[in-house]
Amino acid sequence: MLLALCLAGWWWLQQPDRQAHAPSIGSGTAPNAAQAARSPPPASLPPEAGDTLALIRRGGPYPHRQDGGVFGNREGHLPSEPRGYYREYTVTTPGLGHRGARRIVTGGEPPAVYYYTDDHYDSFRRFEPRP
Repeated sequence: MLLALCLAGWWWLQQPDRQAHAPSIGSGTAPNAAQAARSPPPASLPPEAGDTLALIRRGGPYPHRQDGGVFGNREGHLPSEPRGYYREYTVTTPGLGHRGARRIVTGGEPPAVYYYTDDHYDSFRRFEPRP
């Protein structure tokens, strides 16, 4: 019984934070502040990156509890900076029931540099967000 409770607790902790879900942008509902703040992402990024950039500009709420967390750059693919400089955010992949591999990683507070990865941190492309 204790094992079942521990497994249930672990599973629950792995799920996205349901309390912090951001409104679904582009869901066909009436425009709101999130939609008004959304600008299209650079052409080299998927359309869902625009939703993530809008959430970053607003400071959340983010759909996953890991969003806004420190990105450690353990692989060393980004320029070396002190711990805490980089933050990561999920870019939704339509049709997936989990976070997927797509992320935006920002550097600085407020963000001064932006990187995109679609292969779970194996490679990055720097980009400039549109105003």
